[in-house]
Amino acid sequence: MEESSAGSGASSFTAPPPPSAPAVPPPVPAAPPPGPDDPVVSRRPSFHGSGGTLLGIHVVNVLLILVTLGVYYVWAKTRVRRYLFGQTAFEGDRFAYHGTGKELLLGFLKAFLVFLLPIIGLSIVRDHLDVDPRVKGLAAFLISVLFLVFIPVAMVGSRRYRLTRTSWRGIRFSFRGRASSFIVIFVKGYLFSALTFGLYYPVYLTRRQAFMVSNSYFGSERFDFDGRGRELFIGFVLAILLTLPTLGLCWIWYLARKRRFFWDHTRFGEARFRSTASGGALLALYVVNALLLLATIGLAWPWVRVRNLRFIYRYLTLEGPLDLGRIQQQAQFASATGEGLAGFLDTGFDLG
Repeated sequence: MEESSAGSGASSFTAPPPPSAPAVPPPVPAAPPPGPDDPVVSRRPSFHGSGGTLLGIHVVNVLLILVTLGVYYVWAKTRVRRYLFGQTAFEGDRFAYHGTGKELLLGFLKAFLVFLLPIIGLSIVRDHLDVDPRVKGLAAFLISVLFLVFIPVAMVGSRRYRLTRTSWRGIRFSFRGRASSFIVIFVKGYLFSALTFGLYYPVYLTRRQAFMVSNSYFGSERFDFDGRGRELFIGFVLAILLTLPTLGLCWIWYLARKRRFFWDHTRFGEARFRSTASGGALLALYVVNALLLLATIGLAWPWVRVRNLRFIYRYLTLEGPLDLGRIQQQAQFASATGEGLAGFLDTGFDLG
């Protein structure tokens, strides 16, 4: 009886089905490369500082410069740069400036001893010593040659120093151009501009910009410039012809065009800069800045500087794909000597 019921139960038992394998999701197709009709990714830098804060920095700087009889000037310049770079953002992250006042002071001293002392000595021979006129003529010639060499050296050294002391997301910028190459561009531009009564100047400006930009790096990624001088030449000649009829105002439109030309021909990787600054907007900026400075006897200088920076970034974008993940740190060392010389000769590159 029990066996019968047991057998009957065994014969009516049904085993549960084996568990099914988990469903495998279908592979996600790779994103297609951007096509000509896809929207262009546009990025814009921004400035978050204020004229009031910059005025506070400026007041303290002036007081310390007076107390130290001018020695604090290099530290004052460093404080202003550190604030301006630290308030400039791109893709949500701020830039940083790592230069120090001590570096700039040593750069000034070295530039004075190595570069300017020979010029001062030759100037004394030319203007004050009772020597043969041929010696005076030779001294005057050597002064001209030294300036033709030292100014481009200062420009290259200044750019190299400032870029190596600037970083974004912890990655440093750098400049890898040789001063000897830029000396050739500078001397050629100076001589040809003189021989052509200034008509070669826009070509020189373009070649100078190409050298400065194409030798600049952010980490391992290089900037590039593909402009040609003849593209700027027509606007330059037109500005010359319209100088008298427009009382010189046409040069503001030329400056806006030059700014657009330089930015529009600058690339970083696959992305390209774009500037939409117009002559009218630039004229309005200059007029308001002049009125502010006149009305405040120069006290509005911090607000003018902030306005200039915001103007640049308002009309500037970086468009196109930007692969920041592949950029690696490649820090370069640079002396502050060129920066110091640029301060003496007023040939430096300041932000804004």
